[in-house]
Amino acid sequence: MPNITKSTEKTFYALALVRISLGFIFLWAFLDKLLGLGFATCRNPETDVVQTMCSRAWAEGGSPTTGFLNNAVQGPFADLYHNLAGVGLVDWLFMAGLLVVGVGLLLGIWVRVAAVVGAIMLFLMWTALLWPENNPFLDDHLVYAFALAAIYFGDSNQKWGLRAWWSQTGLVKALPLLK
Repeated sequence: MPNITKSTEKTFYALALVRISLGFIFLWAFLDKLLGLGFATCRNPETDVVQTMCSRAWAEGGSPTTGFLNNAVQGPFADLYHNLAGVGLVDWLFMAGLLVVGVGLLLGIWVRVAAVVGAIMLFLMWTALLWPENNPFLDDHLVYAFALAAIYFGDSNQKWGLRAWWSQTGLVKALPLLK
């Protein structure tokens, strides 16, 4: 391994904080959509009261994509995204993506897969919201995607994660892509 300076070492700790934070954002979105925890799902818009496990929660038969794809989408791809709202396969892919990215980044396992999946999801969300409200091009979705690229490239020197243990499991030895 190359000589790592103290400054470089601190950079890896900073990347660990970014990785864990983004993992929590994705995992929380999964749990909120699944159970209706009241932040983006199951909060009454008129009263602001949280109604967990409401009919919009995926576990109660709701669609995790319908609200966003029907109401928030704008721009040149709006018709495409409106047509995807509530489609079962799209719901499953979206929720699987949130879970894979959230768990992977939070625990520091399958980080590279999580970073790629997360970047794709964020890019798609960016295209669903064209054009950004406060900038002609850049918004938080792209910034998060860039952060995931840094995490992807810094994964071999990961801090505060289970990468070392995970890399030694039989699953990863059989499927190195999951490293």
